[in-house]
Amino acid sequence: MINRRNALFLFAAATMAPAAALAQPRMPDEGMILRRLEAAPRERIRPEDRVTIEQFKRRPDLRRRAPSIDIQAINFQYDSAEIDPSQYSKVERIASALKRILRTRRGARFLIEGHTDAVGSQEYNLRLSERRAEALKRVLVRRYGLPSHAIDTVGYGKQFLLVQTPYESWENRRVTIRRIDDFIR
Repeated sequence: MINRRNALFLFAAATMAPAAALAQPRMPDEGMILRRLEAAPRERIRPEDRVTIEQFKRRPDLRRRAPSIDIQAINFQYDSAEIDPSQYSKVERIASALKRILRTRRGARFLIEGHTDAVGSQEYNLRLSERRAEALKRVLVRRYGLPSHAIDTVGYGKQFLLVQTPYESWENRRVTIRRIDDFIR
């Protein structure tokens, strides 16, 4: 039987559920970023099969094998590549983890991949995703002192959606960081 108290509880739960569904994901801590990027590749690549960075960017089969982490917690607003200073504490976790890896793996190289949601043309989203990847690199290099030569960027637009939808979806507006030194000649 639904009494007034139960009705209020049900109403509160129903109104809070959509807000919870829209909540942004938590930023992984430095330890999680380290574990994911220091992991061995899913499959080893023979030295003679290593590729250039440009070839790597066009090879989803190789990209899937590289240690990686999706960062959805850096909030890219719809149609924007700007990283607001309020997000810098999140970027600092990434910078700290990458610096630790660079201290133990002198030749470490990282690829920052920018992604967008499905709204807009492929061409526009490709440029936007490239700007998102470049924005993260710029903050990592200028504010946190990472070496520019250790970080490459690429944009994939709406090519690799996490949530398969033709609509706006914050889950798809993200960056992925991969450690690629085991794959690059």
